[in-house]
Amino acid sequence: MRADRLEVRLDPERKRKLTELAQEQRTALSDLVRQMIDRAYEERLRKRRLQAARELAALAIEDVPDPETLKQQLESAHDPGVP
Repeated sequence: MRADRLEVRLDPERKRKLTELAQEQRTALSDLVRQMIDRAYEERLRKRRLQAARELAALAIEDVPDPETLKQQLESAHDPGVP
């Protein structure tokens, strides 16, 4: 995987905190930053999914088809011609 370089400037206190976390986890600072980015992104996705589920639940749809029928309807509407 190709990795691009990113320069981030930290004040001494943030650098100390980041170094402390990396040492606790026995990982490099760069690996820790990548992990933190991944966790923050996944948390954002989780919150968006939860909000979407809440919005769907609020729709109060009365006649929901069984899962197989719904799957077929969605596939035919969004993937025409795909077996």
